[in-house]
Amino acid sequence: MYEPRPIEMDRMRAVLFDLDGTLIESDDRWVEKIAARIGFLRRLHHAIDPEVIARWLVMRVETPSNYALSAIEHLGLKTSFFGLSDRLRRARGLATQDNSRTVAGSEQLLRALEHRYRLAVVTTRARPEALAFLERSGLRSFFEIVITRQDVLRMKPHPEPVRTAARKLGVLANQCLMIGDTVNDVLAARRAGAFAIGVLSGFGERPELERSGADLILPCAADLLAEPIWPTPLQ
Repeated sequence: MYEPRPIEMDRMRAVLFDLDGTLIESDDRWVEKIAARIGFLRRLHHAIDPEVIARWLVMRVETPSNYALSAIEHLGLKTSFFGLSDRLRRARGLATQDNSRTVAGSEQLLRALEHRYRLAVVTTRARPEALAFLERSGLRSFFEIVITRQDVLRMKPHPEPVRTAARKLGVLANQCLMIGDTVNDVLAARRAGAFAIGVLSGFGERPELERSGADLILPCAADLLAEPIWPTPLQ
């Protein structure tokens, strides 16, 4: 049974953000293409939803592909060779440096938080592309640190990225609130001892975010502004 914990914002010191599907809009075209290819499954049973299966498939290749890219980078090779990084991102429905767009309301939320909490990005992107997006979107100045796959050995859903962010910010993991759109974000936060907010602006679906233990689930991160969890109103 889904039983979220009450989020104690009065003891929170930092808010951590995922990028793809949280601050960057996801590209659903690949999900749609896969769903179209497996549409015949509907004939087997009316309850089968090809889009749900397609999203599941895309999500299941996230961690292996991130580790593959990380291994290549640790060997000193560039994933930009032959456009490998961008091709893998397109195959997973993620924004590339050429087509990334900010999720609506993100800047407004960050402005409301920046003088109250330490802010960080925790992403499985490579550092150059994560920083390039943040600079291009005008969001870089909001974040004290950016944790990428090149800063850790183990990636989400392992807790190492969340713990690394907390350590570099000089706070405890249980004083952090992690916001992300996938099960991996939620699991990484919970395993690190942080609170987790799941958002539905990316690939995550409410049932799976609930099963993974999200403490709160919202349509998008900007909806946090109206939530009655803050010690004093943000707006």
